[in-house]
Amino acid sequence: MTEALQRTALHAPPPATAPEASVARPLIRIEDVSLTYGRGERKVQALSRTSLDVPNGDFVALVGPSGCGKSTILKIVAQLLSPSEGHVFVAGREIGAVDIRIGMAFQNPTLLPWLSIRDNVMLPLKISQPFRSDWRRKKNGEYRDRADALLAKVGLGGFAGHYPWQLSGGMQQRASLCRALVHEPTLLLLDEPFGALDQFTREELWDVLQALWMEQKPTVLLVTHDLRESAYLANRIVVMSARPGRIIVDETVDYQRPRSIETTFRSDFVELNHRLRSLIFEARAAGSGAIPAGVAA
Repeated sequence: MTEALQRTALHAPPPATAPEASVARPLIRIEDVSLTYGRGERKVQALSRTSLDVPNGDFVALVGPSGCGKSTILKIVAQLLSPSEGHVFVAGREIGAVDIRIGMAFQNPTLLPWLSIRDNVMLPLKISQPFRSDWRRKKNGEYRDRADALLAKVGLGGFAGHYPWQLSGGMQQRASLCRALVHEPTLLLLDEPFGALDQFTREELWDVLQALWMEQKPTVLLVTHDLRESAYLANRIVVMSARPGRIIVDETVDYQRPRSIETTFRSDFVELNHRLRSLIFEARAAGSGAIPAGVAA
């Protein structure tokens, strides 16, 4: 792997060009984070001294063997878990010290079956600030229009009044993406959002997500086992070792946007997928978190 494609996990900010120049902080900074579940004989170390910077507006995919801590990183950033060691900074402040708008989507859409698709999409506007303060005044006007416009963009314009059980799995996942983005989050956390879908539906939703990201430009952390998906969607692919997880490769994806399915058949795209797959196989075979051969420490 060339030095141009491989980068260290923790990126130092560029030097200032003048004394008065300021350096932009990354939206997310993870510094030497470790996390251990349980105690005694049941203790399991999920992460080991993991560091990562994610600039504002970046799209980063996390890949690696099962159990390597990809989803754990998402949960730490979302404040659903606390690290055993290390520090996590979001928007320049240590996590928990500042509130930012976060959107989340998972492998299962988790739509509320008793609410219409429109009302499911509008939920973040009802519970998150600053939208919550205006909920009663705007729910039947501006907020309704916002949800309907987003549903139209993903091909669900005629289904706003339907209920989740009346939609296919792919349609429900489109609605779930709308719900995650309706409040224009600063940070979007995606945990295998297309993992339960068939190949053709997944590829359709790659286009949907890419278009929404290009329009809104949230900072995205995507957990996926699909290397094609990671290279199609992300600006960077972060490869993690087997448990205890740590970052072994942080690779830039330079393909021009918008990307298409035709991009995935290019020789350099295929070569990238083969190279990442080999790294993950080696990391899984090592089993102890050892760095695969040929990867710089």
